[in-house]
Amino acid sequence: MKAPSLTLGIEEEYQIIDPESRELKSYITEILAGDKLLLDEVKPELHQSMIEIGSRVCRTPQELRAELVRLRGMVMDLAAKSNLVIAAAGTHPFSCWTKQEITPLERYIGVQQDLQDLAQQLLIFGTHIHVGIEDRDFLIEAMNVARYLLPHVLALSTSSPFWQGRRTGLKSYRSIVFRNFPRTGVPPILRSYAEYDELLGSLVATKCVPDGSKIWWDARPHHAFPTLEFRVCDVCTRVDEAVCLAAILQAIVAKTWKLRRDNLTFRLYAPALIDENKWRAVRFGLDGNLIDFGKGREQPARELITEMLEWFVDDVVDELGSRREVEYAFEIMRGGTSADRQLKVYDETGDLRSVVDRIVAETAEGVRPDIASHYATRAATGQRYPAIKLGEDSSRQTQGVT
Repeated sequence: MKAPSLTLGIEEEYQIIDPESRELKSYITEILAGDKLLLDEVKPELHQSMIEIGSRVCRTPQELRAELVRLRGMVMDLAAKSNLVIAAAGTHPFSCWTKQEITPLERYIGVQQDLQDLAQQLLIFGTHIHVGIEDRDFLIEAMNVARYLLPHVLALSTSSPFWQGRRTGLKSYRSIVFRNFPRTGVPPILRSYAEYDELLGSLVATKCVPDGSKIWWDARPHHAFPTLEFRVCDVCTRVDEAVCLAAILQAIVAKTWKLRRDNLTFRLYAPALIDENKWRAVRFGLDGNLIDFGKGREQPARELITEMLEWFVDDVVDELGSRREVEYAFEIMRGGTSADRQLKVYDETGDLRSVVDRIVAETAEGVRPDIASHYATRAATGQRYPAIKLGEDSSRQTQGVT
């Protein structure tokens, strides 16, 4: 069996924001109308207020960082032509899903017809990270092992504490919205790629799905590329966060290969148990406890994430040249995730528009410093308008916004 290439790719879904109202803006068709050549890298999504980027294949996290900076900058420049900005967070703090327009393309109209209100409600934004694995049976083995660590990675990515102008009490409300879709969540344990192929064949034959693209597990074999695609994360607000998570997932796959090469293995746990940890990550993020099922006890999430970094992947990160990127996770654990920072801004200002400003600022960090500085100042100082507070109808609060 040949070693995996461990190449990296990333897709990120961004919010299109009106900089005055801070509301989502259904404008993707107009943004892309004059730039057809960009469609390989910048694409529409289900809602017109969403824009998605897809990177080139990268060999290292450092290459991935350069790609993300390039693509985020490209999208920011496209949005700016229409006097709009973008924000990277798993949910918008107060825009309402019932007011969003579906992108008028056959693919998305089909999704809406198939899933009805569930599709309309899917106003969520994620990060999808691809790790190159050419051997299909090892791809399944890597997916089986990585399942256990998906909640740990999710806890580092949380960026969706608000929904419809409400403080949800959860750090990743995006995960709750997405679980309403069929064929989502923690993947099952599979014995081989042939077993996956048989499962997929049954779903296709019975007209449940047209192909593997409609299997939306938290980690899945990609239907078109030789990659294991990780879909569990909220979209990362800062570039550094996205690169960190990609480096961690690459290292998890590399360590799984090393175990296999040395004729070692990793204990597999039932999806129901991993779901318990995923729920804890969704609810509390870094501030709760995760369960160490090997020891049969719960421990602070930060301790188990540290164990993942220092025990499971530490012996491969130098070979990968990704120690700096992986260890950024300690910075996330010290300073909190995007969800934690959003909640802090709201606690300080009482204004959801200031939360949006903070997200816009952090999305632009290291990409467009002028945008980052401007929106950081707006978030910190506030504006001369009545604040949008939790539970208020934002449509009545937009007059006179600057």
